[in-house]
Amino acid sequence: MKFKNRDEAALLLAEKLKEYKDGNAVVLAIPRGGVPLGYIIAKSLNLPLEIVLSKKIGHPFHKEYAIGAVTLKNRVLSNAANDIPEDYIESETEKIRENLRLRYQKFCGAKDELNLHGKILLVVDDGVATGNTMLSILEILHEEKPKKIVVAVPVSPPDAIQNFQNSPFVDEVICLMIPHDFRAVGQFYEDFGEVDDEQVKQLLDVSNKEVS
Repeated sequence: MKFKNRDEAALLLAEKLKEYKDGNAVVLAIPRGGVPLGYIIAKSLNLPLEIVLSKKIGHPFHKEYAIGAVTLKNRVLSNAANDIPEDYIESETEKIRENLRLRYQKFCGAKDELNLHGKILLVVDDGVATGNTMLSILEILHEEKPKKIVVAVPVSPPDAIQNFQNSPFVDEVICLMIPHDFRAVGQFYEDFGEVDDEQVKQLLDVSNKEVS
């Protein structure tokens, strides 16, 4: 089975999430591929749409090796950060956060981020490969003290789903397909065209107008 495109995957996910319609929930989409799904889900459930921007902190000697992750508001560090100088971590955090601020302004203009305290968070992406990035985002979102965190994705390999289910930061996992022959997210879409920044901005603009 394959999804025709992100729109079809979003409508199928929205059906699974309908208990949250008109409720105290926020759809949090992970750019860029998660935003087309987040837009349709938010519209279907009459909920606000927000994006989650995050970036890993790289090890000082191996930039590809993550020692933590940063969002606009919070940060998490792994055990790998224990021996890293504090001034490096602070400097990298501020540098990353400045880049995230610029990206948020590009996508959302002057709109303030939503307060997520006490909300049900529906965290949406177009699919998950390893799940590591999503797990760090979920840990950071947990710091906002939401009422509940729900992961909602169309497709993911079994081990990533297991990691979500075992995570202390996740209350519910909804995944439409959990294939054992998983190689890449795009394998399960007939149309998996690239989502560019302009498309993300347009969807967020439209969603904003619809909510206001």
